Formats: sequence, structure tokens, C-alpha cells
Amino acid sequence: MRQKKRLEEVLSTEAELVRRSGDISAYFELAREGENVDADLRREIDSLRELVDRLETETLLSGENDARNAIVTIHPGAGGTESQDWADMLLRMYLRWAERQGFQTILYDYQPGEEAGLKSATFAVNGLLTSEIGVHRLVRISPFDQAKRRHTSFASVFVSPEIDDSIEVVIKPDDIRVDTYRSSGKGGQHVNTTDSAVRITHLPTGLVASCQNERSQHKNRERAMSMLRSKLYEFEMEKKREATKKIEDSKLDIDFGSQIRSYVLQPYRLIKDHRTKVEIGDVDRVLDGDLQPFIRGYLRMRRGEKQ
Repeated sequence: MRQKKRLEEVLSTEAELVRRSGDISAYFELAREGENVDADLRREIDSLRELVDRLETETLLSGENDARNAIVTIHPGAGGTESQDWADMLLRMYLRWAERQGFQTILYDYQPGEEAGLKSATFAVNGLLTSEIGVHRLVRISPFDQAKRRHTSFASVFVSPEIDDSIEVVIKPDDIRVDTYRSSGKGGQHVNTTDSAVRITHLPTGLVASCQNERSQHKNRERAMSMLRSKLYEFEMEKKREATKKIEDSKLDIDFGSQIRSYVLQPYRLIKDHRTKVEIGDVDRVLDGDLQPFIRGYLRMRRGEKQ
């Protein structure tokens, strides 16, 4: 059914391209006849350009797991409350991005910070965010500092593809430890009154998966096992690609000099991706979920590395 839906979208997109190209050709014909169609023609060309940009992004998503859903985990780094608040800002940015793209999201785990922000969050989205893997750096005037000094905060983002039953990942019962605890994240009254949250640790690798968004401990365990299978799959894929480090080691220290992207709100306003050199001055637009320029830049860079 997923393949059928993708094929239907391809056919629909082709028909849309034909229609828009035909409209632009018609406007050119009217212009040759002396009609004043400049505004309409410009609008059609701008609209077509947006569609082509989106199609380019979809074309670049040709990796082995690019068609799969993503499981995204966010952790704050050095900086205490500042970084925990920054991690919460990143979570909002990704959820807004998914909303803009029409993607569904499920918040599996949310550990709130003691004063503000979050200690950890994991969510699933039916769109891959591999471009976001790494450390994100924020520079701003701290809302938690009465002296209004400038602070630098860090948070890490890790993304793994959500795998289904078509890929077999064997997890031995003796290799996992299952812990239950009282849900502490966002949810209804019931989730905070029982030990329904589940945390599963894979002892040989140290990988951890948690889920607390379901009322049933059984359902939370199923979700956590699914996430753990996805993390183990990505772990093994990294080994097959002969990466120099394992997945967790490949994530740089969440500190100075290790960031993939910087978000500067003070003394000037600029977001810069240090891998692709893509820069955007409208930081509010990006923090409100407009990540497409950064995603396209990353995909183009990845395509260039493969060639």
C-alpha cells in the first residue's frame, strides 16, 4: 500500500508539472499578443519553482532508508537549564517542520527539565531527518540570567530509521534489561499515576529505548522494543559501512567545536550549517519549522560525496 501511494503521488506530480508548464506557455502566448500578464506569469513561475525545489529534495532522498519513518532523539548538552531549554526549542522546531510538511508525529518519550526545557525527548515522524544528526549550538541573551548576559548552549540530535517486520533484528531476552517507572512527561492524568513507562537497555551495546506516551505498560514495552530494534539496525548498518566509530561514538562531544549548525540570536541573527555552508538570516522562520533549505543543502552535499 505504501508503494501504491508513492506511485500515485508520482503520477499526480507529473500531471501537475504538465498543467503548470502548460499554464506558463499560455501566458507567454498572451504576452506575445500584447496582453499584460506580467504579474500572473511571475506568480506561476514562482509557484513552479517551489514545486521543483520540493521535487529536487524528494529526488535526492534516494538512500537505502530514506523512504522509512524516522525515530528522533534529542539530548541537551553542556549548559544546564540553558541547554535543556534549547533542546525543547529544537523539539518544537522539528514538530513544526513535520506539521508544515504534513507529516505525522508520535511523541514516545519526554523527560522534562527541573527548571525548564527537557532532559530527553524521543519522537517518530514519517519523514527522515538524517540532515539533523549531530550537535546544534545556540547563542542568545539568556532568559534565565538576570544580568542579561549572552550564553552558548548545546543539544544533540540523533536519528535512526524506523524498521518494520520486513527486516529481521534478533534481540535475545538475556541481552536486555527492562525497567518500569512512573511517567513524568506530557500526558493525561492517568499516565502520571502508574508505573506504565518502560525503559529497555540492550546490554551488549548500551543502546537504550524508552516510551511513556501510552497508558498501558504493555503498549509502551512494544513501542520501546520497536525503537530498540530500529536503533540496533542502524548500529549494525554503521558497522557494515565500516565507519571508524560505532553509532554512539560517532556523535561528537556536545560542546564547543563539535556543532554541525549554529543558531546565533545575539549579537546578530544568523543560522549557519557548518557542513554545507548554507546560511539563513531569518532565524524565526527556521525555528518555526522551515528547515527545507538546510535539508536540501545536506542532500546535495551527500549526493556530491557519493559521486
